[in-house]
Amino acid sequence: MTDDRRTVLRGRYLSLGLGELFAAVVFIWVAFVSALPLLEQPTDALAFWLALLPLLVILVQAGVYWLLARRWVRQGTMPRGLAAIYRGFRVLDAVLLLAGLIGIIVWFPAHPFAVIGIPFVWLLGVVEYVNYFVVRLAYPPSVWFQRVGEWRTPRLIQDVRAALRS
Repeated sequence: MTDDRRTVLRGRYLSLGLGELFAAVVFIWVAFVSALPLLEQPTDALAFWLALLPLLVILVQAGVYWLLARRWVRQGTMPRGLAAIYRGFRVLDAVLLLAGLIGIIVWFPAHPFAVIGIPFVWLLGVVEYVNYFVVRLAYPPSVWFQRVGEWRTPRLIQDVRAALRS
């Protein structure tokens, strides 16, 4: 890999990492400023947090991954210990999403905004999980329909597999 290509990738990874962390901060801000004040029932707020927590965890993990990946662009592989951690995150995140879904069902919201918003937030978490751990879903809009059908392995999983093979 040329130094120019490494520089481009490091810049892209920086942008992706900061973008995911910024998204997590925005979701927290929106939760406190817009969503939670509307939820009058404590069970609605609980269902909201059970939907939001997995999404936040996945966004932070993804942001940290991209920022750390800038280190091994030059070396070629993710450190084995970090790969093992992200392999564990894959299981943990699935458990968090399942627990969130169960919590949403048990404490199904009563507020009309929450009936739509809470499942939507949870589904965003599922989409992020799939994008990072199952199949790549993130492509530029102009080629999204063409590329998503290719069922590519996400970069994170490629890095984890390469590190555990070495």
